[in-house]
Amino acid sequence: METASRTKVVPLISSDTAGPLGAIHLPRLWAKLTLGNAGLLADGYDMCGSGFDQMTIDGLGLDRQKVVDYVKNRKPTYMQFEEWVVEQNGGNIPKEKIEKHNAAIRGYNHSDELGANMRRASGIKRDDVKDAVRLNSLEDLDELHRQATTASGNGVRP
Repeated sequence: METASRTKVVPLISSDTAGPLGAIHLPRLWAKLTLGNAGLLADGYDMCGSGFDQMTIDGLGLDRQKVVDYVKNRKPTYMQFEEWVVEQNGGNIPKEKIEKHNAAIRGYNHSDELGANMRRASGIKRDDVKDAVRLNSLEDLDELHRQATTASGNGVRP
């Protein structure tokens, strides 16, 4: 019996992406949980980490375990997940709460040391690129490149 190969997926949805609700990072959190529960999340990625994932859960007034369990057990589409998030907030999330959450995500910088390491790993020559949203996105693109060039047999890293 032949075992099917399951390709691990880099979650290429930026933390700055929002669905109709307007809450950034929520689509990425859903994607990571969905991929993780299916055993498809690329190695090295937390299904529900302590950084932006937890900031989003806290910022939107959610219970971490309920979020994880809902996606695991219900396997919702993104819109079903977003509607569930609103339901968890009594049917409405004030615009100010979403704006405060979005500002916290967009305003977050990695530590100087981590930021410098990430810039170096991605080949960024500018020291002024410090925000975690951009650095994380570039790290995702680097991982995608690594996977693609390794899979194609090139094995060449930048």
